[in-house]
Amino acid sequence: MKVLVTGGCGYIGAHTIVDLINHGFDVVSVDSNIRSSTQLLDGVEKITGKKVRNYKVDLCNLEDTHAVFHENRDIVGVIHFAALKTVPESVADPLLYFHNNLTSLINVLKCIKEFNVPHLVFSSSCSVYGNTTALPVVEETPLGEAQSPYARTKQMGEQIIEDYSRVNDTQSILLRYFNPVGAHPSGLIGELPLGKPDNLVPVITQTAIGKIPKMVVYGADYDTRDGSCVRDYIHVTDIANAHTKAMQYLIDRKNASNCEVFNLGTGNGVTVLEAIKAFEKISGVKLNYTTGPRRPGDVISIYANNSRAKEKLGWSPEIGIEDSMRTAWQWEVSLRNKVLSN
Repeated sequence: MKVLVTGGCGYIGAHTIVDLINHGFDVVSVDSNIRSSTQLLDGVEKITGKKVRNYKVDLCNLEDTHAVFHENRDIVGVIHFAALKTVPESVADPLLYFHNNLTSLINVLKCIKEFNVPHLVFSSSCSVYGNTTALPVVEETPLGEAQSPYARTKQMGEQIIEDYSRVNDTQSILLRYFNPVGAHPSGLIGELPLGKPDNLVPVITQTAIGKIPKMVVYGADYDTRDGSCVRDYIHVTDIANAHTKAMQYLIDRKNASNCEVFNLGTGNGVTVLEAIKAFEKISGVKLNYTTGPRRPGDVISIYANNSRAKEKLGWSPEIGIEDSMRTAWQWEVSLRNKVLSN
C-alpha cells in the first residue's frame, strides 16, 4: 500500500517515512525543500534500505500538485505535514503563513477529492488549544484564542478538513501533537533546522556544541513551578509511529466518524528549565544560557491527556525526556563529526 507524505524531507516527515516503511508501506514524498533538504531522505535510505522518491513541488501550485496525484493514482492515503511552522516568523509575517499553510492544504484536498483518495492524516498541533487552563487537555477541550498566526493556521486547517469531511467520503484523522524532540536512535536522521533554530531542543544542542554562543530562555516569570513555560516533550519516533497507526486505523475502518481527533503527548508537563537540566544530566555539558523577556506567541503551559490515542489507536509513547535528550545530542554530535570528516 502506497502512502503520499507531504513534507517528507522534514523532521517529523522523515521519521514517519521510516516507520511507515518498517510497517510494510510504500512511500512517496512531496517537499518543496524551501525549509528542508533531501539529506534526511538519504538517512531514511540508510536505515530502511529503501530509496524514497521526493517530488520537489510547491503544494501552493495546484497544477504541480495535481501532477503528483495523477502519477500516483494508487495511493491509499495522504499524511499531510507540509507547512511553515515557526511561531516568531508567523507573528512577524502572518500573510506568508496563511497563504502557504492554507493554500497547500486546500490544493491537497482538491486532489484528494478528484482522485478519490480514501484516507487523510493531518499534522495538527497542541497550539490549537491556546492558553487553556484546563490541563491536561483532552480532545474535547475548547479551542482557545490562537496565540500566533501559525497556531491559527492549524485551527483553520482542522476546520477546513472537518467541513470537507461532512460532505465527502475521505476518512480523516487530525493528530494534535505536542512538542516533538529527539532523533532516530541510529543517529542517521534528526532535526535539521535551516538557519537559526526556534525549537528548544536544537537550540539546546547547538548551544552545547558551540554553534550558538548563548541561549535565551524566553520568560522566567510565568505562573509555573520555576517561572518558565511548561511543555509536553514527546520523542519524534513515538510521534512517527502514531501516524502509521492512524493510517492503519483508517484502512481497517475502525473510525466511528469521517473525521476524528487525537492528542499525541506523553501526558507529562516539563518546564524549559527542567528540560535544560535533563540535557545537562545526560550530556555532562553545562549550558551557557540566560533568561530573557517573554516571546510573543508562546502559551504558558500545555500538556496532553493521551488516553484516546492509547485506547483507539493502540499507541503509547515509549521514550522519556532524558532519552529524548540523549538521541538529540547523539544527532548533533554526528552532524559535527560529519562536518569534521569532510
